[in-house]
Amino acid sequence: MKQNKYDDAGFFANYSLMARSVDGLDAAGEWQSFRRMLPDLTGKRVLDIGCGYGWHCRYAREQEAAEVVGIDISEKMLARAGELTDDPKITYRRLAIEDLDYPAGSFDVIISSLALHYIEHIDAVCKEVYRLLAPGGSFVFSTEHPVFTARAAQDWHYGADGEKLHWPVDDYSVEGMRETRFLENDVIKYHRTVSTMLNALIEAGFVIRKLSEPQPPKAMLDTVPGMRDELRRPMFLMIAADRNA
Repeated sequence: MKQNKYDDAGFFANYSLMARSVDGLDAAGEWQSFRRMLPDLTGKRVLDIGCGYGWHCRYAREQEAAEVVGIDISEKMLARAGELTDDPKITYRRLAIEDLDYPAGSFDVIISSLALHYIEHIDAVCKEVYRLLAPGGSFVFSTEHPVFTARAAQDWHYGADGEKLHWPVDDYSVEGMRETRFLENDVIKYHRTVSTMLNALIEAGFVIRKLSEPQPPKAMLDTVPGMRDELRRPMFLMIAADRNA
């Protein structure tokens, strides 16, 4: 099932109010860790799958990428990306991640930020990304951490006075669809274990270069409400994998 929740008017309106939607990458707690996992982008052909507002596309061009393509299934997201972009070397295209159709070896770097937990078949995506990468290319992506996605509730266990006692994990090994709530809307995500994600990459032919379970920057801990709670459990998992030459 190809999801296009971001074209729902109410969902998109709520998404547009998020700090990362308003202020971009610097408002994303995981960005500094993600940035360090990227290879040198100078002169590279870059594809961003699930590009959203195009923040990563514009960053790639700031790093002197030769050309950048951003794909997203959402017309509303791409419209906003276009409004924020004034660069002829960035191209946006409405396309689902499951429908990637570029020739083999078209890109040197493929990135994805917080999109793959909406995709049912991660193994198929890894194989297609591997095909699209030129020899020596890199795939760097972030996704919601399996500790975060294991339970559909995706919420803390609270005490009698509403205090956050702990983050419960259950049904970790039961992979598949989770019907959850995000931005006051019902959303379908897909839970998979860490080993499933790593093995999907390895079986596609990738070599794992780096893993990260990012913590928020210290500067955000006391300036962003609730950010200190992000130290108590991992919310994101980030992986950098390379295609051998």
